[in-house]
Amino acid sequence: MMRVVWVLLLVFCLVAAYHSWLHREMSRPAGILAAEEPLQGSAASLSDIQKDEFRIKPLATFDIKARVILAKRYWFGQGSGLAPVDLALGWGPMSDSNILQHFKFSQSDRFYFWSTKSFPVSRGVIESHTANMHMIPANDEIEDVLKAVRPGNIVHVKGYLVEAFAPNGWRWRSSLSRTDTGRGACEIIWVESIEVN
Repeated sequence: MMRVVWVLLLVFCLVAAYHSWLHREMSRPAGILAAEEPLQGSAASLSDIQKDEFRIKPLATFDIKARVILAKRYWFGQGSGLAPVDLALGWGPMSDSNILQHFKFSQSDRFYFWSTKSFPVSRGVIESHTANMHMIPANDEIEDVLKAVRPGNIVHVKGYLVEAFAPNGWRWRSSLSRTDTGRGACEIIWVESIEVN
């Protein structure tokens, strides 16, 4: 019995080590790597989308090129079946390694957090050039790409900011602002396409 426990423990450790290696941060040179501001447009002409039991209502078109600061998988909770991956993204000055080296970042419970001992840029710049974004893949291929994204990747994501509804009354609405903070400030993106570099 003890031998089985040790074998299982070894397998778990090997899988964890491989997962950690697979998702290790990519080193990037200094300088702004994603200069453009995210683009948001009208979704008035778009119809609702059905994904499994969820009804997805497009609120705005969305196009963002950004640096991945953190990536986190979710397996539990109602939103995990819909959006299995969160990406904490930075653009403009928050895509620059010279700036990011002054910060500690973490993700938990569908939020991301940052701290710094010095402010290389203002709080306003930090809050308007980073965001935790919940990614809803439009298909299995996009889901596989999202699950393989690593910190340090540059991603170009196109799709819609959405509100999601479940039959039990649960709902999840995207922020439509890049300057809000706290609960409700995350973007929820229906991902139609993603490029990763």
